[in-house]
Amino acid sequence: MAQLLLHITLDITQFLPAVTDNLLWYGKDKTVTKFRQTWMSKDYQQAVESAFTRFEVDGDVLETPVAESDGARLVILDNLTSRSASTTTTQAINVNGSEFLPRTGGWKTNTVGLHRLLRANRLFPKGNSLLYKRYFHDFAYSPTTSLWRDTQSGGIGREANVYVVQTNTKVIERCLLMTTDPGDLVLDPTCGSGTTAYVAEQWGRRWITIDTSRVALALTRTRLMAAKYPYYLLADSPEGVMKEAEVSGQLPPESRKFEYDIKKGFIYKRVPHITLKSIANNEEIDVIHAKWQEKLEPTRKELNKLLKQSWEEWQIPREADDKWPEKAKQLHKEWWSYKRSRQKEIDDSIARRADTELLYDQPYEDNKRIRVTGPFTVESLSPHRVLATADLPAGQAGENLDGTVSEQEAKKQQDFVSMILENLRKAGVQNTIKNERLKFDRLESFAGVWLHAQGEYTESPSTGSGQAQRKRVAVSIGPEHGTVGPQFVKEAAKEAVQGVGFDLLIICGFAFDPHVSEEVKRYGKLTVQTARMNPDLAMGDELLKKTGAGNLFMVFGEPDMDVKKQKDGKIVVDIKGLDVYDPTTGQIRSSSTDDIACWFVDTNYNGESFFVRHAYFTGKDEPYEKLKRALRAEIDEAAWSALYSTKSRPFDSPETGKIAVKVINHYGDEVLKVFEVK
Repeated sequence: MAQLLLHITLDITQFLPAVTDNLLWYGKDKTVTKFRQTWMSKDYQQAVESAFTRFEVDGDVLETPVAESDGARLVILDNLTSRSASTTTTQAINVNGSEFLPRTGGWKTNTVGLHRLLRANRLFPKGNSLLYKRYFHDFAYSPTTSLWRDTQSGGIGREANVYVVQTNTKVIERCLLMTTDPGDLVLDPTCGSGTTAYVAEQWGRRWITIDTSRVALALTRTRLMAAKYPYYLLADSPEGVMKEAEVSGQLPPESRKFEYDIKKGFIYKRVPHITLKSIANNEEIDVIHAKWQEKLEPTRKELNKLLKQSWEEWQIPREADDKWPEKAKQLHKEWWSYKRSRQKEIDDSIARRADTELLYDQPYEDNKRIRVTGPFTVESLSPHRVLATADLPAGQAGENLDGTVSEQEAKKQQDFVSMILENLRKAGVQNTIKNERLKFDRLESFAGVWLHAQGEYTESPSTGSGQAQRKRVAVSIGPEHGTVGPQFVKEAAKEAVQGVGFDLLIICGFAFDPHVSEEVKRYGKLTVQTARMNPDLAMGDELLKKTGAGNLFMVFGEPDMDVKKQKDGKIVVDIKGLDVYDPTTGQIRSSSTDDIACWFVDTNYNGESFFVRHAYFTGKDEPYEKLKRALRAEIDEAAWSALYSTKSRPFDSPETGKIAVKVINHYGDEVLKVFEVK
């Protein structure tokens, strides 16, 4: 469809600094692609400096700049002829006593239209040429082109990016307004910081956004839930109908049922788009001109008679001479008053009868209302299952029916294991605390069935004093496509305790079954920790080289919570914090609920799908406090306190006999715990 060029904040590089980005707009079929023309305000100062610009004061066109505050109108002198010609567009016209013919081709309008332009004071003689007077405010907008100069981030008067990967909202906003209507569905398969969802929510578009990174989704969730937006007037609402009647000058329908359907759009601001054609076709100009001529012409004749002159309309001086008699001065004043009134009435008619352009980026707002993000869900494929591979370790999936593995498949599986181990050596294992990372002194491949690597690491003394100890560690890598389940943990642990044995078993996986959290506690002296692998690892080495090591292997703490049954038989869940594993000391310590972004309860868990029936939000600095202040009186304090809580509301015993609690930290990591309730 188009290649757009965006101005960006200066990107300093080793060579030429980058100041532009390219944006490609694709459409499946141009004939059905939706397009809404958007407009950009013209630069007044740039128009002032143009060679074709003049300044009009009371009908006089001047070359010397005059400020708008002094009553000046900016005039752009435009061509009045076109290449085509006909008998109706080649007639002569008399302007201010001089006759003009088109120098090439014909006039842009016929004789009737030319005389209307003359009556509207839109013609300007210049030498042997006749030009058209186009005022700057006839249409102080220009269509959006493929060059976007106003999309830089940061700086004075510009939007500052909150997140590193954040796209300037103006870019997404313009794309959205240009190609969709309220109620349309927008898909962004690369969520990032959630700018598409944020902008779509503001402008009444439905949205779906996708990302492989839990951190990106966590940022987006918080950003949306803390956002507040202006309330735009709906076309399908009483307020919207009244506003439409006000701006259009048409009476609203007497009776109408309102459904508040956003698909019917907003009420947009609009501006008259005055063109030569709209003036030439405006028959009302003839009526207005004739009406005022009944006052102007007798006054002119009387003034000429009194002063013994033969002035035509364009020859009457602007200022009265001091030597004139008082009667002449009074007639002169009346004549100019009539002329100004005529011009104003004609200008008003031109503006009223001109075409209008909707400003899709400027809907009318209800300043008495504040809008927040509507209901949305955050869904994931975790835990996900792939039959026949989910309970096998990496490197042993993909067997043929006869039990053999193809050479190509075997190499692919081995490459996956090698890539994971290579990144594990470099990145180590990180928990949610910045400086608590397990770094391997040695990590080598291990020819086991369930274990893929063995190595050593140095464990610091938990008390802060004493001698550091070398510990043996085993690593088991879960399936490339699948969920690590309890049976997987059991088999890997059995292999790890055989022979000399290991002190620590790290099980790496992209997703974990909720029952794994209970299975890892069953092996006594062998510490078993589950490390969630960053989905970027599934994208291959090329992506990792660009994104860096980051937190590729994360150990998320175990939620510390109590499930209690009250005297009335209702259940209450109380979350106290997280039991965080410190990989540098091997100790498990309790942390506060500040590390928890939100937690959800499925009060009737069926063992397959997790349904959010209760939702609670915690975390330090109260990320939604700003939203609370903005809503002020609209907030139900009791409901807000119940939402921002570490203790659930009481609920009935589950019919399934099980409840599930999902805890999510600020990185987007999540853990699911299942409780049996009798």
